[in-house]
Amino acid sequence: MHHSRHHFTWSVLLLACSCLDANEANSADSNFQFSDATKHLYKSTDNARLHLHCFFPSNHRRSDQRPAIVFFFGGSWISGTPQQFVHHCRHLAARGMVGITAEYRVKSRHGTSPFECVQDGKSAIRWLRSQATQLGIDQDRIAAGGGSAGGQVAAAAGNVRGLEDPNEDSSISSQPDALVLFNPVYDNGPDGYGHRQMKQRWRAISPLHNIRRGAPPTVVFLGTKDQLIPVSTAEKYKSLMAKVGSRCDLHLYENQPHGFFNWGRKNGQYGETIKVMDQFLTSLGWLTNTEKSE
Repeated sequence: MHHSRHHFTWSVLLLACSCLDANEANSADSNFQFSDATKHLYKSTDNARLHLHCFFPSNHRRSDQRPAIVFFFGGSWISGTPQQFVHHCRHLAARGMVGITAEYRVKSRHGTSPFECVQDGKSAIRWLRSQATQLGIDQDRIAAGGGSAGGQVAAAAGNVRGLEDPNEDSSISSQPDALVLFNPVYDNGPDGYGHRQMKQRWRAISPLHNIRRGAPPTVVFLGTKDQLIPVSTAEKYKSLMAKVGSRCDLHLYENQPHGFFNWGRKNGQYGETIKVMDQFLTSLGWLTNTEKSE
């Protein structure tokens, strides 16, 4: 992929993404609120108070040990809001899992780079694991999910060593136990997306270049007409996962563009991708076939 040829496309997509989030981007992170979720402060920095919004099953008790998944929104590490995955969280809560949508630092609100995004993603997973008993979740069944740049954050948490917050207890793992990735920009190398933001440090953050034995089982959703992630990149990721003995299920959706999986997307595939996500989580033993969806 040559940057010159695709730069205009990326700029347009970035602009479109920024416009979608313009109203919410002006508000402080702490203002995000969802009436059916509980809000938990997981990290404070000099310029941010970051929360996790947890959607619990209706019959949830603190004594439970339920599987959980934390989602990271897309927006090129620049914009975006936790609203993006609220419907995924509600769906999974109805199925018996704890669904969580995360705030994390982004350039438009905090002046940060992708490296802080990944650090926050790792912090979120570590906090959930440290609070598992209080939240009624199983510390050994915590997945990370996300779309686009949020998929990169999740995949980096699953594969990259380093980029940990030095203020946290490193004896508690920040690695998720499974990954649910919606058109993730997980190649940040010279031919991938986001390279100009990573610059010389790209090898320290690009999930594709950090796959090693012990990589968590992963499901990937990608449209064949995605302008940011070629199908060949997803196939390469899958083959590298196979080489280290890890599972990577790749699901391709014909003629679908970037963002095709989002709830409410016209002519999108939200319903189809939700079904396949359920099948993947059921195959891990995290969901059962008997529980009803909303």
